[in-house]
Parts: sequence; C-alpha cells; structure tokens
Amino acid sequence: MKLTSIKIKFISNFALLLTMFVSLFFSLQASAVEKVVATVNNYPILASQVKKELGKKADTAANRQKALDGLIDDILVQQAIQESGVRISSGQVDQVFQNIADSNGLTWGQLLDVLDYQGVNYHQYRNQIAHQLLMNEVRQKNIGKSIDVTREQVEELGTSLQKQAQKSGKIQTHSAPEYRVRHILLKTNPILTDQKAKAELSQIRADILAKKTSFEAMAKANSKDYLSGDKGGDLGWAFPEAYVPEFAKMVRSSKKGVITQPFKTEYGWHILEVTDTRKGDRTDDFYRQKAYEQIVNKQAQDEAKNWVSGLRKRADIKILN
Repeated sequence: MKLTSIKIKFISNFALLLTMFVSLFFSLQASAVEKVVATVNNYPILASQVKKELGKKADTAANRQKALDGLIDDILVQQAIQESGVRISSGQVDQVFQNIADSNGLTWGQLLDVLDYQGVNYHQYRNQIAHQLLMNEVRQKNIGKSIDVTREQVEELGTSLQKQAQKSGKIQTHSAPEYRVRHILLKTNPILTDQKAKAELSQIRADILAKKTSFEAMAKANSKDYLSGDKGGDLGWAFPEAYVPEFAKMVRSSKKGVITQPFKTEYGWHILEVTDTRKGDRTDDFYRQKAYEQIVNKQAQDEAKNWVSGLRKRADIKILN
C-alpha cells in the first residue's frame, strides 16, 4: 500500500513536470515568433503591436508601413511629453473653462448645465481640455527646438530686403545710441580675490577722481585688457549689445563723464566711463532682424503643420528586417 502511494506520487510529479515543460515549450515558441520590427530612441516596437494597429485592415506591406508609422508617431509624442516636463495645473484648465463660458455668454453653472444637457461628462471634458493644453505647450517647445537659422541665411535675406526697400524708395532708416567707452579690467586669481580686486579698483577710481592720476595712465598701468589698456582703456564706438549683459547694462545706465563703481562680469572686475555718445546707424541691423523674424516665422509655420515631423528629424528611428 505504501509502495502504491509512492508510485502515484511519482506519476503525479512527472505529470506536473510534463505540463510545465509543454507550457514552457509553447511559451518559448510564441516568443520566438514575436520579434522587434523597429526601435524609436531605443524603445522597441513589436510585430504584435503592428498587427494590433492594423486591426481589420488587409495585411499588406503598405498597410503595415502605415500602422508602423502611426506607432512611431505615438511613441515620439509620448516621449516628447515626458521629456518636456510640461505640467498643466488645475488653474489653467479652470481659466480655459471660464473663457469658454464667457465667450458663450454663460456663467460657470450655466455651462455645466449645457454640458449635462448634451450628455457630456464634466470630468472627461476637463481632461480633454488639460490634454489639449498639454499638447499645445509640448508642440510649441518642440517647434522651437526644430528651428535652425544660420547667420548666412539672415545676412542673405537681410541684404535682399534692404535692396528691395531701396529700389522701391521705401527704405526704413533706423538709428540708436552708440557709446564710446573706456574701462579698466582686473582679473581675479588665487592671490587677487574678488574682494581685493574690487578694493583695488575702488582705490584707482578714488585716485582718478582726486586728480592724483589720469584714467589713461591707470588703464595702461593696470588694465588686464591689454589691447584697450594700451589705448588708455578706450574701447572705441560700439552699441551696448556688443558687450556682455552686465557691461552693456552699465554702459546704458552711466552718465557721460562719470566713472562707475567697480562691477563684475564673466571677465573680471571693471570700472568704466562713457566718454561720448552719438546716434549710430542701425539700418543694417533692422533689416537683419526683419530677415531673422521672417525665417523663424516661416520655419515655425512649417513645423506647426506637422510638428511630429520635427520629432522624427531628431529621433533615432531604426526599421529592422
């Protein structure tokens, strides 16, 4: 009796192992049939996904390609959303909802009644608004990334626009303040710290103001901008945009003939003096700016028509045999 029970137990275990083996065999066989047909930024697309996307359409090469393209676009959009970090707040949705109510001459409550009457679920409607806002922001971000304007394009179109304006007698001349500036620059190092550089320039400034020395002499003796230093600190005529932002801001805010307090830029510590101002011709810059805006707007319009094409340009898409 004991022997029989052992035998039954053995047969039962064997049957279980056999069942597991058969299941594993068919599982492996199914896996062998499944394959990766494409990758999008290393994200795989499976043959079964393409088949599911086909639905009831004929399994032809053209339809399979359309289904694959649709999956690629969907993945690119989802990746763009994740990478963008864009988040839509409840307040943004509320604002759109309120705008819809206002544009239709309705109160918030009346709009809710209209939705209810039309059988529209309020929460689903809000989710649709949030999704639309999200897609719009992500689209705008990606359109910006796709825009590529070269200096050569701007120069060529700017020159063309200016010549056309001159030929038609409709040239628009533009001018802006131009400044002649001199400065003294001290660069920091392990010995000359920020504090010491600022203090040294403060003393130089005080000595110049006290007539103990001149700006030119101190620039030649101390400025680490050697090119201008040899000229007494003179930088010549320039528009503020030619300088780094901190320096440009100081130029614009300074009165002619007044030496500034020490200030810092990425190059080091400065004092500067605006020695003269004049109206400078910015006509060329005006037409270059106009050209730049035209090129950017054209590219933005083209990308907006199908922003997914912009995602495809930057994506690593591999179609596998």
